[in-house]
Amino acid sequence: MTHALITGGAGFIGSHLSEYLLKQGQTVTIIDNLSTGSFENIAHLQSNPNFHYVIEDIRNAQVVDRLMSTCDIVYHMAAMVGVHKIISEPINTIEVNIGGTEVILQTARRYRRKVMLASTSEVYGKGIKVPFEEDDDRVVGATTRNRWAYATSKAVDEFLALAYYTEAELPVVIFRLFNTVGPRQSGQYGMVVPRFVKWALNDDPVNVYGTGNQTRCFGNVFDVIQAIVKLSDTPEAVGQVFNIGSNEEVSIHQLAQRIIQRANSDSEINFIPYDEAYEAGFEDFQRRVPGIAKIKDVIGWSPSTGLDET
Repeated sequence: MTHALITGGAGFIGSHLSEYLLKQGQTVTIIDNLSTGSFENIAHLQSNPNFHYVIEDIRNAQVVDRLMSTCDIVYHMAAMVGVHKIISEPINTIEVNIGGTEVILQTARRYRRKVMLASTSEVYGKGIKVPFEEDDDRVVGATTRNRWAYATSKAVDEFLALAYYTEAELPVVIFRLFNTVGPRQSGQYGMVVPRFVKWALNDDPVNVYGTGNQTRCFGNVFDVIQAIVKLSDTPEAVGQVFNIGSNEEVSIHQLAQRIIQRANSDSEINFIPYDEAYEAGFEDFQRRVPGIAKIKDVIGWSPSTGLDET
């Protein structure tokens, strides 16, 4: 029986991963400081004798050491999330993302544990080549824009993980998550779909930032979890980077319209300039579309759930 350690296991994606692995008969231990995760996401798992949790920061090296010594694999999901939180807490963003990952990798090296490292489509920055492929060049904004601290810190995480793979032969797999949506996702930190759904259900105005012409691809969390777990079981994936996401592209304006329609809502759409929504000079992706040929080739995965169903 595999014993998995999941950092950020009380978060939206981490809690679904915990649930999935438990259903496979694995033992699961999570560590989460509940800064963006919620105990409600994992409360229903407490009765499972194979589920254990620790409420602690991943930068606590002693606690991480104790947990890592008894596990077989670590899914490193913990990170700062949400544009609003990244802009308002740039110190925490950098220190949690880089410092936390450093603790995980150092400890994994000590016990020779496989590390599944969650990264993000943000690392592609302002790249204009679409779809984004794993080896594409990165184009990020100036250091004077807090918005790019997250993208840069996660890129450093990737560099560090690959360095451990190359120099220390630590088994590492990196997966870049594109927009992921589904049950338990909160709009509290700026996630667009749950915010739009809540407004539409209440017949409140749906606030679209910018022109609404910017496009995204929203992957279903259950599809995404299957990809992550299959990568963890595939030896050929070690030392590589993979995009995980849907390739069904939709503009944010169209997203608002579709949600309003499906909610049978009387909501109207308001357009709010980025400077008012975030900060002066805020920069955003215009298109964010994953290239998924590589992951399909290695593990045979492709998304199976459409946006309307999600």
